[in-house]
Amino acid sequence: MRHSPLKQINRENVSWLKRVWTYRTGEFDPDPKKGKNSPAFQCTPLVVGGMLYLITPTYRVIALDAETGQKIWTFDSRMERKKVGEFPRSRGVAYWEGDAPRGHARKRILFGTGDSRLFALDAETGEPCQDFGTGGVIDLRAGVADQWPDATYMVTSPPAVYKNLAMVGARLPETMGRGPSGDVRAFDVRTGKLVWRFHTVARPGELGGETWEGDSWRDRSGVNVWAPMSVDAQRGLIFLPVGAPAYDHYGGDRKGQNLFANSIVALDALTGTRVWHYQVVHHDIWDYDIPAQPNLITVRRRGRPVPAVSVLTKSGFVFVFDRMTGRPLFQIEERAVPKSDIPGEESWPTQPIPVKPPPLVRHSAITREDISNVTPASKKFCTALYDSLEKREGVYTTLGLKPTLRFPGTLGGATWSGASFDPATGLLYVNVNEMGTMGRVAKPGEPRASWPSRFWDDNEWPCQKPPWGTLNAVDLNTGDIRWRVPLGSVEELEAKGLPPTGTPNLGGSIVTAGGLVFIGGSNDRRFRAFDAASGKVLWVGNLEGSGHATPITYEGRRTKRQYVVIAAGGGGYLSRHSADALAAFALPDGANEED
Repeated sequence: MRHSPLKQINRENVSWLKRVWTYRTGEFDPDPKKGKNSPAFQCTPLVVGGMLYLITPTYRVIALDAETGQKIWTFDSRMERKKVGEFPRSRGVAYWEGDAPRGHARKRILFGTGDSRLFALDAETGEPCQDFGTGGVIDLRAGVADQWPDATYMVTSPPAVYKNLAMVGARLPETMGRGPSGDVRAFDVRTGKLVWRFHTVARPGELGGETWEGDSWRDRSGVNVWAPMSVDAQRGLIFLPVGAPAYDHYGGDRKGQNLFANSIVALDALTGTRVWHYQVVHHDIWDYDIPAQPNLITVRRRGRPVPAVSVLTKSGFVFVFDRMTGRPLFQIEERAVPKSDIPGEESWPTQPIPVKPPPLVRHSAITREDISNVTPASKKFCTALYDSLEKREGVYTTLGLKPTLRFPGTLGGATWSGASFDPATGLLYVNVNEMGTMGRVAKPGEPRASWPSRFWDDNEWPCQKPPWGTLNAVDLNTGDIRWRVPLGSVEELEAKGLPPTGTPNLGGSIVTAGGLVFIGGSNDRRFRAFDAASGKVLWVGNLEGSGHATPITYEGRRTKRQYVVIAAGGGGYLSRHSADALAAFALPDGANEED
């Protein structure tokens, strides 16, 4: 849900917020030319019992004193860099506390790595738990990637924990149709033994097996859960945000609806048995994953509370379902979409479109009148780029044999940043990108078509008119958008007197009982607090690198002081500037009394 009941920091005093400590991990590349290939510090820390746990891009786990930022212990997983595709990154760790044999850790930190391992550490000392797997680690490739020793099997999200189980998904290659399996597995936290495995690609004889033509299901890669999962501990359910099949942009070798790709799937967390599912994209050939952790929320229907789950998509939709049954809480229509003109491709004729809430990003085709004119140079560059494209359409435009532009692109809409939810108001806070994707599909025998690229200029400013990134407040009781504001700014354009344009963004929000939404995300090295009711910016802090991570807030055990902490790392997909700072903010002494 990403909501905090803390309100020591609130609308009235947030302007006093200041930096109180900084921890540097030492993992960054000072060369701006390498910034976007350098480690991306995307971790959301975890605070338990006065200790703050973080994980670095190269999978070092560090425990800090949550009030001072002083290091308590460090564990280095000694990741094999050559096994990690693209740039290394990790978005967090998980915590377990329970029964264990005498002499074994009863408080454990669990995390996966980019080189396909799952670790269990003693939360108090950082030492590997010797009763877990082999010396505190298990090989995640076993049983799912044995035939593909050189293929990426990378864990970027923290495991989901329920009772004595740790449930794990993975990031897989997106450019090979046959490869490692995306099945979700549950392991015993105390021993590392496999307890259950859910087939994300439905097999013959299973529900959904008929949605894969012939043996196209066999060794099918993709259909993986790379975003965080959500656990309803009260009901014993785990919710899987399942990604797209591979290859992401061509499905001629996997004709059919392709379950359970692009589906929200609810499982019995103890057994891995499917309870319900809903597919939000049929036969995906757009890379429109479910990229974010589902939000477990409560909404009101006919005056009564309904336990629900909300699901975000790269196409900018918000789907809302009854948590127990999967029944849509707002009407969803199957609407006709453009047909692919690629030989051998059989695109699905319709796609599910929520009637409410409305899409959070543009879905219409870009015209010449939509080209950005923030500077003459940008307009000239973007106009030439636009004119070089054969197809320039909106949502569900399929890539063609010639260069194609579509909105929204593969970086959303919504991203892994996800959303925060205020149970008191029913508002869901979602940051999204307004950015298109360009690409084409190669003919047989041709060199592989280049990976779809961003529709932006040589400054990496999107080529359509702003806003380029927004923060949205969506009322999930009514399905209406309450407010929308630009998220981020470009200093060079601000200096010319232009209003905030928003920027491409990664990294989510939290909302507090103090009436505040805290978010970094924007590509401008700033951390902001918004008024949760109006979207007005109430405070801005500077960071060492763009805050491409979700912040956390907590109360100090000793001082009872409220802290807000964010990883400021930049790098990765969006930023040329790389940094390694974990930044903590709080009110000055004497300014933190609640009204």
